[in-house]
Amino acid sequence: MGEMLGTVEVLRRYPVKGLLGEEIAAGDVAATGLTGDRGLALLDAETGKVASPKNPRVWRGMLALSAAVDSGGVRVSLPDGESVRAGDPHVDEVLSRALGRKVTLTSTPPEKAALERAVPEEVLSEGVTARVTVQESVLGAGSPPGTFFDYAPLHLVTTSSIAAAGVEAVRYRPNLVIRTAGEGYVENGWAGAEVAVGEEVVLRVTVPTPRCAVPTLEHGALPRDTSALRTPAAHNLVEPLPGYGPRPCVGVYAEVLRPGRITSGDQVRLLD
Repeated sequence: MGEMLGTVEVLRRYPVKGLLGEEIAAGDVAATGLTGDRGLALLDAETGKVASPKNPRVWRGMLALSAAVDSGGVRVSLPDGESVRAGDPHVDEVLSRALGRKVTLTSTPPEKAALERAVPEEVLSEGVTARVTVQESVLGAGSPPGTFFDYAPLHLVTTSSIAAAGVEAVRYRPNLVIRTAGEGYVENGWAGAEVAVGEEVVLRVTVPTPRCAVPTLEHGALPRDTSALRTPAAHNLVEPLPGYGPRPCVGVYAEVLRPGRITSGDQVRLLD
C-alpha cells in the first residue's frame, strides 16, 4: 500500500437524482457506483429530459425534497412533511404537484439521456429566476450504460477542499467526504491515480469535478450561498478534460476498478 491520503469521514447517497440524499454508515460499491445511489430520476414530461437543478430557474425546487432508502424501498419526503414511496400509484402526481411541473419517476434512463445545464456564471450574475443560456448535457460519459450519473459513478471531495471553499460539503453532493490533512484543493493531484478505500475497494480517479450552479442554491434548510461557486472560481480554475477550458472545480470523479464495501472511517491510500 502506498501513501495515506486520508479517511472516509462521510458516506452519502442520493436515491433520486437531483433531490437531497442521505448519510449512511456503510455501503456496497459496484461498477455502477454506491448501491442505491441515483438509481431513480425524474423525467420532465414536456421535454423528455432528466430533471435537474442544474437548470435552477425550472428545477431548484428539487433541492427542497429528499430521498432515502428504507426497508420498503425509496421514500421521497416533501417540505410539508408529506412523503411518497417509489412505486406508489400516485407518486408521479405527488411529485408533479410539489415541483409545479409534470414529471415521471423512473429507474430506466431514456436513450441518450440528457439534462439542461444553465451556464453557472450567468446564474450568478442574473439570479436563479432569470432566463439564462441553457446547454444540453448528455449523462454518463464516464459511467457504465444505463445509469443516471452526470459523468462518473463516484464523486469524492476532501475536507481540505471544503475548508478552502468555505461552505458545507453537502452543497457539492459528494459520495465520499475524505478527511485530509493538507490545505487547498488537494484532490486535484489525484487525477489518474488508483486509490484503495478500506480493505476491498479500488478506484481510479478520473478528472476534477467542474461545478455548476447547484452548490449555490438553497439545499433544504441551507440558504443560497454564491460563494460555493465564486470561491473556487477565484482560486481553483482547472481544465478537467483537454479542450474543456478552465472551470471552477471542487472534488474529483472516480470509476470503480474493484468493488466491495466502504465504511465510514476507512483509510484511503494511494496505490503504488
